[in-house]
Amino acid sequence: MDAEVAEKLGPFVDCTSNQAIAYFELIKANPDTSALLHKDLINAAIADARGRLNSLQGSAAFEEFVVEISLIQHVTGFIHVQTNPKLAYSTASTVENAKRIVGIFKSLSHADPKRVCVKIPSTWEGLQACRILEAEGIATLATTMFCMEQAALAAAAGCTYIAPYVNELRVHFEQGYVDGSKGFEFCRQAQAYYARHACRTQVLAASLTSVDEVMQLAGVQHITIAPKLLSELSARRASSWGAPLGAYFAQRPLDNWCETTDYQTILGDESSWRLAFTRSGFGASEGKMIQAINYFFDFQDKIEDLVSASAKLAT
Repeated sequence: MDAEVAEKLGPFVDCTSNQAIAYFELIKANPDTSALLHKDLINAAIADARGRLNSLQGSAAFEEFVVEISLIQHVTGFIHVQTNPKLAYSTASTVENAKRIVGIFKSLSHADPKRVCVKIPSTWEGLQACRILEAEGIATLATTMFCMEQAALAAAAGCTYIAPYVNELRVHFEQGYVDGSKGFEFCRQAQAYYARHACRTQVLAASLTSVDEVMQLAGVQHITIAPKLLSELSARRASSWGAPLGAYFAQRPLDNWCETTDYQTILGDESSWRLAFTRSGFGASEGKMIQAINYFFDFQDKIEDLVSASAKLAT
């Protein structure tokens, strides 16, 4: 979402966003005035919410609606926009939210709405929302994902992408914390599962903390790379890389990975899937997802508070 990074290092294939990324971009200060760097963007989103886009608000609260407009205005190219994490356990509300995001994008840019890929938390309810949206031609990405139970259900729902988190979200907000069970192997297993079952869903690895982690994932279908790591990568020559390259995808041919679980038996039954998900990693996978949703929930609140304060000044 940082326009300067896009200008310096782009163009990129896709551009992504979420509540945390948006918040840290929106609170950047102008170095000359100390005022919010994107104050005009926030005010423009407020004006649009009250004016030309008002008919799209639906059941969304005003601050929630403005957050959605702000997310879309500052991302160019093929965009990934995350739904409100507060709706993670409601299929109907997530579908409504996703359709509103697509409607805002279409109204603002007059561009093909198929350029929007909606990011949705990988709860049972979220993945059912993905199924409905994909059937209506809206691309989805299943995010906050940590295990094969989620990946298999995302493929059954027809998601365009999944975003396996290599590191739990905590590593980005708690200095010095290290994820002791990184998701490299999960990324490889998901890609192998999709190839074996001829799934249209593709793997887009996310939540990386170092150039070394990026390079270890060489061979994954897609990858999300933060501005800091993009800058570090752009400063190095690939030929000089001496550490492992594509370590997790070069261990053995993908088609030799043997499944130990028949995921097909749980995909159509909510109770069976929830139990399998709860037991994945003895609860670790579900715990990491809940943690991620909590982080995004908090940042959603922070952006809404920022919008509320700006709206009062603009009144």
